[in-house]
Amino acid sequence: MTVRVRLFAVLRDRSGIAELSLDLPDGATVAQAKEPLLERLPALREYLGRCGYAVNYGYVRADAPLHDGDELALIPPVSGG
Repeated sequence: MTVRVRLFAVLRDRSGIAELSLDLPDGATVAQAKEPLLERLPALREYLGRCGYAVNYGYVRADAPLHDGDELALIPPVSGG
């Protein structure tokens, strides 16, 4: 299956891209998408453990299943002042 991954804020800045497609095995979860993502974008390793996740515009936990055509958004914690 193919999932579209969107990156925001520091994730977009560190990777240099806003989105990419990942090919994953059927039945993969959000957590299982991390390793293939890090293979392509190793600069994100230090950030992924603190991210929130949304699938098709709804927040989900890391154990949420993914389906072909889903959009997975990785949302880093917000900081600022």
